Amino acid sequence: MKIKTGDKVMVVTGHYKGTIGEVKAVSTKSNRVIVEGVNMIKKSLKPNQANPDGGVVEQEAPISASNVMLYDSKAKKAGRVGYKGVGSEKVRINKKSGAEVKEGKK
Repeated sequence: MKIKTGDKVMVVTGHYKGTIGEVKAVSTKSNRVIVEGVNMIKKSLKPNQANPDGGVVEQEAPISASNVMLYDSKAKKAGRVGYKGVGSEKVRINKKSGAEVKEGKK
């Protein structure tokens, strides 16, 4: 998968189309990503020692990785991810702007 945790992405299809957010988690097995502030759901929590009242919590749910594109904040455009050899290492680039993508958080 070319999208990594910590990348800034734009949602290109669906209810949250046009929304820009940071990737919080990536699941390569199911090809899904969790983007900050996108696909919000309400989840009921049972009471426990940490949360004695229980209640309803709003959190992000995963969306398909095919519904997001890497966002370049300088060019203000979303583009596909490509790879380019620089010396002996391989770096990710934004194909639309040609800018190098700094690595996300591990």
